[in-house]
Amino acid sequence: MLPRTWYLIKPIRAAAVLFPMNPTQLMRFVLLAVLSLLVASLQAQGPEITSWTLNGGETGSYYVQGNSTPQTMTTLANVQAVQYNAVNVYITATGIPDYPTGPFLDGNPSLAGDNGYIFRIPRDPQPASGTSMEPPLGHIGVLKNGVPIYNAEDAMSYNGQGIWLRNAVYWENDGMDCSKGHPAPNMGPGGLAQGRYHHHQNPVAFTTAGVLLSSICTLYPAASLYSPDPNAHSPLLGYAFDGYPIYGCFGYDDPADPNSGIRRIESSYATRNITVRETLPDGTVLQPAQYGPGVNAQYPLGAYIQDYEYVAGSGDLDEHNGRFCVTPEYPGGTYAYFATADADLNSAYPYFIGDTYYGEVANDNFGIPGPGNPATNVTVPGGVTDWTGNTAVLEQVDASLSVWPNPTSDQVRVILPAGTTELVLMAVDGRVLNTWLAPTGMLPVDLADHAAGTYVLRAQGANTVAVARVVRE
Repeated sequence: MLPRTWYLIKPIRAAAVLFPMNPTQLMRFVLLAVLSLLVASLQAQGPEITSWTLNGGETGSYYVQGNSTPQTMTTLANVQAVQYNAVNVYITATGIPDYPTGPFLDGNPSLAGDNGYIFRIPRDPQPASGTSMEPPLGHIGVLKNGVPIYNAEDAMSYNGQGIWLRNAVYWENDGMDCSKGHPAPNMGPGGLAQGRYHHHQNPVAFTTAGVLLSSICTLYPAASLYSPDPNAHSPLLGYAFDGYPIYGCFGYDDPADPNSGIRRIESSYATRNITVRETLPDGTVLQPAQYGPGVNAQYPLGAYIQDYEYVAGSGDLDEHNGRFCVTPEYPGGTYAYFATADADLNSAYPYFIGDTYYGEVANDNFGIPGPGNPATNVTVPGGVTDWTGNTAVLEQVDASLSVWPNPTSDQVRVILPAGTTELVLMAVDGRVLNTWLAPTGMLPVDLADHAAGTYVLRAQGANTVAVARVVRE
């Protein structure tokens, strides 16, 4: 399934009517069309490459409680590098935005620190093939300024039993800065002060809402990542670790029609109709020792993750908090998550991603817990291209990379485009498996030593790139 091409089914059907085909011919036509679109989507500089906010010399800044003048840092803000190959984009970032952070008035002793992140975003995201993954604690995606997003939890639960999980947006509201972010303490090198700044919710200033849930912006204002505009489609905010984009809270009324008007995109999660916390959303009846606190002013509905349930069809979005739709960056359609908000434009559960991801997750984005361990396990392979912010140059796709037989049991023959200076064999996760320098004409490529699966061949010249997928049976 290729979400970027889902709106092209009608044109393919139309072609079959105009040019009568038998089933075999039609299947070949469809496969050729999809392959052509796949090649173009992988090699063109799409929004997964061009949407990041590259650092132009900006440094971070922060407020100290009692001082309404932000203090300047020496640490660079936003994204320091965007690199990519045929299958992945690699984002290097400090995790510090270019707008002021802090202060955190709940006693959080940390500041936004440089965490040396390297994130990997799949360029051709795919729906989960098996059980969908739950977004874990810690970062679950990254905003276009290199700041991570977290799930809705704050890592604590009622009576420490791990049953009634606390909603960070409720419990930590007093510790959020004007842009609704705060740092998680980092116990690694650099000390507690070097925290991991992140957002659990729509990254906008508290002052954009009709009902204010915090007065922090009065003394410590900040611009935040964006400001919701009810008359325009919200911007692309970043990407989840399954490669699908995340948008703000406004989108097209008709998900398939960019001319259908703009409205707030609503979550399909809602608070349960309960007055006691004795059952879970899936109907599980708990033992008395596992009950949560009664629903009251101190523990209102929404204070715990289990206070919410997914009600199919009640909103615009599915259980993952996304939908298939066209967007300004994806006019041909894509699956997309939305940073949901309520009618007052305060953040609405599940905020970014629902109970599970929609797609296959790039798991190396998750670090190994423990002091001193890196924030992620991503390694940038050789042969990547740097994006410098110039979208008018580079990669023109050359469709003349021919590979046969495909699928194969061992060897394929590759006819190279003129001017090829390098042929690279890669795994679908971007690892470089072999490189041939200055190849010419026809080149045999032996896959006998590689496991069965899908691989990517990339031929590169001075101004031309050609890519093809090859399957070893």
